[in-house]
Amino acid sequence: MSDKILELKNITMEFPGVKALDNVSFDLRKGEVHALVGENGAGKSTLIKILTGVNRQTSGDFYYEGKLVENVSPAKSMKMGIYAIYQEFNLLPSMTVAENIFFGQEIEQHHCLQIREMKRKCREITDQIGVDLDPGAKISSLSVAHQQIVEIARTLYRDIKVLIMDEPTAPLTESEINILFNIIKKLRERGVSIIYISHRMDEIYELADRATVLRDGQYIQTSEVCTISKAKLIRLMVGRELGNQYPEKRCEMGDVLLKVDDLTNEWVHGASFELRKGEILGIAGMVGSGRTEMVRALYGADPIEKGEITLRGKRVKNRSPQEAIRNGIGLLPEDRRSQGLFLQQSIKSNVSFCNLDAVSGRVVVNRKQETELCRSLSKKLAVKMSSIQQKAVFLSGGNQQKVVLAKWLATYCDILIFDEPTRGIDVGAKKEIYELMRQLTDEGKSIIMISSEMPELIGMSDRILVIRESEIVGEITEIKQMTQENILKLAIR
Repeated sequence: MSDKILELKNITMEFPGVKALDNVSFDLRKGEVHALVGENGAGKSTLIKILTGVNRQTSGDFYYEGKLVENVSPAKSMKMGIYAIYQEFNLLPSMTVAENIFFGQEIEQHHCLQIREMKRKCREITDQIGVDLDPGAKISSLSVAHQQIVEIARTLYRDIKVLIMDEPTAPLTESEINILFNIIKKLRERGVSIIYISHRMDEIYELADRATVLRDGQYIQTSEVCTISKAKLIRLMVGRELGNQYPEKRCEMGDVLLKVDDLTNEWVHGASFELRKGEILGIAGMVGSGRTEMVRALYGADPIEKGEITLRGKRVKNRSPQEAIRNGIGLLPEDRRSQGLFLQQSIKSNVSFCNLDAVSGRVVVNRKQETELCRSLSKKLAVKMSSIQQKAVFLSGGNQQKVVLAKWLATYCDILIFDEPTRGIDVGAKKEIYELMRQLTDEGKSIIMISSEMPELIGMSDRILVIRESEIVGEITEIKQMTQENILKLAIR
């Protein structure tokens, strides 16, 4: 075990009625990046919680630096040098970078905080990972990428040996991802061992030395990344052949359903485009280019200063989301957990929320109609759940997205706006979402899709609009011209 910093042997984790992990083994070498992969619900989060002391395994052994460790707690895990950075950062927004890095371990002299010394050490730490960061800046003023850097810097001050990163690139732009990758490589050079969780195959093949696959709470295989193909790794993750990831278009597009002329506000400058019945219109552009702002204006979430929206041949205003919904437009937001769902409410309540009129009598909700509607849509979308009373918070990412989609199907919307439709969703669930999107266009619905994943954008779109600096700067209509190179030429000045 000389080259291993930690090892889990035959770990089983049982909750009431559920075996989350079943005899799983995992080891991490010193100074390696080890990808932990699997579909949502595979057991990755449970394994991480055992490593960080949040949960204690039902059975099995935990070895650290060759020694058996028992009764691991969060404090004990951190004392060993094991830290995790989750998608939701654990930072104090009103405090500075330096204050966050030293929080709980402040530098004091005669009971007085040594602010100057903390800032000096803060610069030393950020210099180690090659990032220039103002120690006096408030966390609330930083980009998501820089907040993530603060999380990493905080672990370095605490003598980190093992860093766990859970979907670290999900909220980042391409340039920010490159910064993060450079930091990861510097950490590896320093001997830090990294457990890297991601659904993005390209990242795994760029960063990881080895990959361990979990499926349905069971250990499947550990492989050197350089020896296994992406296709085989995906097959191990899902337990089946996926075939073509993107479904073929089966129906021809119809007439123009939506026409936008000179849509303008503070964040969008003169956007004009058309959307046809049965079409998937892709929206490309760098994060911050104005993609989301354009569809928010169309949806009525942001005010429109000038411009016209013509829907089914008639002018509409869409001065609010309620008006857009009445006009048959629904938005599946980028952050489905905070903006698309009531996580502590049942699946049934989430599905019926936007169209209570359809399941209500004169005064109260007709529970029988509500149940029938929810069951019908859940069956159509193949939502994996214990019952329609299950809380949305306990669903996987893919099934949460299906519930958001079911909510809009309950309103009988003709136009659905998907903002990052598969962010944080595993590869098997992605294919299901793609099939559902094509099924909807086959039924005559139209889709506007924003995506930062080039293969997804190219594989699913019938046409692609490219936005740069709040303006539509190009349109790609020919399938052969839909290449990453052509898109980036337009998206980057």
